[in-house]
Amino acid sequence: MAKALSDAALLMRLRTRQLLLLEAIGRERNLGRAAAALGMSQPAATKLLQQAEEALGVSLFTRLARGMEPTPTGEVLIRFARQSLVDFGFARAQMSALRSGLHGRLRLGSVPGALPELLAPALAEYKRQHPRVAVSLLVETSDVMLDLLERGEVDLVLGRPTEGHSDEELEIRPLLGEAQVAVVRSGHPLLKKAKPVLEDLVRWPWILQPPGSPQRSRFEAALREAGLHARLDITETASTVATTVLLEASDMAAIMPASLAAHYARLGVLQVVPMELPLQVPSIHLVTRRHRELSPAAESFVEVLQAVVPAEAGIHGIESRAGRPGSPPARG
Repeated sequence: MAKALSDAALLMRLRTRQLLLLEAIGRERNLGRAAAALGMSQPAATKLLQQAEEALGVSLFTRLARGMEPTPTGEVLIRFARQSLVDFGFARAQMSALRSGLHGRLRLGSVPGALPELLAPALAEYKRQHPRVAVSLLVETSDVMLDLLERGEVDLVLGRPTEGHSDEELEIRPLLGEAQVAVVRSGHPLLKKAKPVLEDLVRWPWILQPPGSPQRSRFEAALREAGLHARLDITETASTVATTVLLEASDMAAIMPASLAAHYARLGVLQVVPMELPLQVPSIHLVTRRHRELSPAAESFVEVLQAVVPAEAGIHGIESRAGRPGSPPARG
């Protein structure tokens, strides 16, 4: 029985051009269009694909009358090829940053609720310590952020676990838990009630995060549990800026983490409705990819983040990846 090849030996049989071709065929579902996209002839592409299949000992595509469909094995290799392109792009960006005199690049993803208590103080301290690191920040809902993380388009996420994302692929560590509150503009009629209740809230138009976000799902579940089945007048946005502008200009209501609401209340932009919402949203977590090492820039950010996690949060805090090899993820 022939000895199985090691990963390194098998990878040496594949060429970069073959991986690029696999990714292009997966995208185009047509060998001719894939070859054209890579600037090669169709016969050359056919030969490259045959060589890849021979090297791996498997069929990667099913040939159809008008195109090609990946086999299950082909889908795995296409994902590998796409990830390789993303990783190479990241490496090029880091090399470019080094040539520019910077020390690497950090790509952060965050939900709006992590900004006041976690991300803002951590990033301010991080930039003080590492002014030559180029930082990019994306703010979206957790489901969107976790998709970007799994595709390698951000280094880490401050967000909430959602359904459909595997603990086997993601390392999830709790950071901060806080209440959710209802917010409206200053002078809103709701604020005239001494003790507003949930039934009072549903009579007003709402600004809510898109479906699939933890906050939206939990809010709708809370209404159902309270027996409130009225159809809400909803405007959907994940943008905190859009939410605050719309609240200022209308009688709409929205939900925010308490720290974010307190920030806008201090600025005189919004006010918190004086009631306790029956809304349990998971804590904000630090989420990274389990089988990918953090870059030095990202590892340093985790260390800074650990130092600024509020002690009064009552959450475990976090440890840098270097300090806990093989530890299991925390669950939300």
